[in-house]
Amino acid sequence: MYLIRRIYKTKPGQAIRVATLVQKQAQIYHDAGQRGEFRVSFNGATMPGEQETVCLEWTDEKIESPYRGDNKLPAAALEFGPKVRELIESQRIEFMELLTPDKYRD
Repeated sequence: MYLIRRIYKTKPGQAIRVATLVQKQAQIYHDAGQRGEFRVSFNGATMPGEQETVCLEWTDEKIESPYRGDNKLPAAALEFGPKVRELIESQRIEFMELLTPDKYRD
């Protein structure tokens, strides 16, 4: 099982707008059966820590390319990419393996 985290560094004052767009896009992927449960968080400028940041997280059994041959990307989800790119300075993705009981080591 994997934790997948996409982190967006937004332009000043755009964190909540980006979070809203990312939430809508992730919901489309979820509704299409291409993503499990997810959550979106953000820090505009009201919390300590890295500001102007949006984080999308979800878990998945395996890591697969969205461009794999048998995958049909939901057209509605693709409309959000250009809108988000206008409001961000950068983005990155992180992949972490979740510790499950079958992996425990003493």
